[in-house]
Amino acid sequence: MPAIPERKYLNIAVLTVSDTRTEDNDTSGNYLAESLVAEGHTLAEKAIAKDDVYQLRAIVSRWIADPAIHAVLVTGGTGFSGRDTTPEALTPLFDKQVEGFGETFRAVSFAEIGSSTLQSRAFGGFANGTVIFCMPGSTGACRTAWQHIIREQLDSTFSPCNFVPVLLGRYAH
Repeated sequence: MPAIPERKYLNIAVLTVSDTRTEDNDTSGNYLAESLVAEGHTLAEKAIAKDDVYQLRAIVSRWIADPAIHAVLVTGGTGFSGRDTTPEALTPLFDKQVEGFGETFRAVSFAEIGSSTLQSRAFGGFANGTVIFCMPGSTGACRTAWQHIIREQLDSTFSPCNFVPVLLGRYAH
């Protein structure tokens, strides 16, 4: 019988991109924070920022420079309105894209909301050894992304593969 791998937990930051959300009504950011803690991970930091390219880059750059933060979950700013700039803000920080995240998110989302999923520019990537998942701002979209993709990819026991070895490998002694 194969040995059951030891579960490893991550430090994860959550960023809500919104011009209107506050800590009192940030249902999407709160959902992600509560969900990652429920899985045993640590909420390293949580922030809300206006949809401003340079504010977003500043916050995420600080997090990816922190060796204690393994993952960043970003909700909001991925649509097509004039204020939606999360992809333009964050993709220049990436060392590698995780193309499959956006593709898989839209495929799963299609089953839930049909062709409206075309309005999502969900995306992901790695920056300085930290994985970043960016999803739409609705709580439903965050639930879809967390339950169908992110939770498993941040679970060290998920097979056949997950991102945890890559995330923790940079700190292996």
